[in-house]
Amino acid sequence: MMAWPQEVKDKVRTGYIFDQLPLEMVALRCGVPHDTARRWKMQAAKNGDDWDKLRAAHTLAGDGLENVARTVLISLVVKCQATIEQLNKDPDVPAKQSVELLASLADSLSKAVSSSKKILPETDRLATALEVVQLLGAYISKKHPKLNAAFLDVLEGFARELESDFS
Repeated sequence: MMAWPQEVKDKVRTGYIFDQLPLEMVALRCGVPHDTARRWKMQAAKNGDDWDKLRAAHTLAGDGLENVARTVLISLVVKCQATIEQLNKDPDVPAKQSVELLASLADSLSKAVSSSKKILPETDRLATALEVVQLLGAYISKKHPKLNAAFLDVLEGFARELESDFS
């Protein structure tokens, strides 16, 4: 087993905590096997130096919280878009089930947007847009169920528009 200089261990720790790089990437950059870097991280945690807690604290400091909120919102939009695409590809999914799934996704996205309003000023616009889409989906499902498939098709393109407008 090779003894690594403290300077290399410190570079791995710094890259993980402050540069917010994945442990695999930090290990690669420092020329250290991933298993070794993971072992150092676990040993540090046992000694009271929890890299994950420090990393989270660093992320939340400054504008890190805004970046996390943006990442969550963008990830949810991407998941919604992927779900819509999957629903359009699978003709065996009943329209009612599709609409319920989309309503559930819209609800989750709406809650994420609401919780981030204090952090991200642009979320007020996004929240309004999402509420309108959700209401329109419910209206179409209730009053014009035969249009559900067409609505899903239109919504797919509209999701891309929202994503580009709010990212």
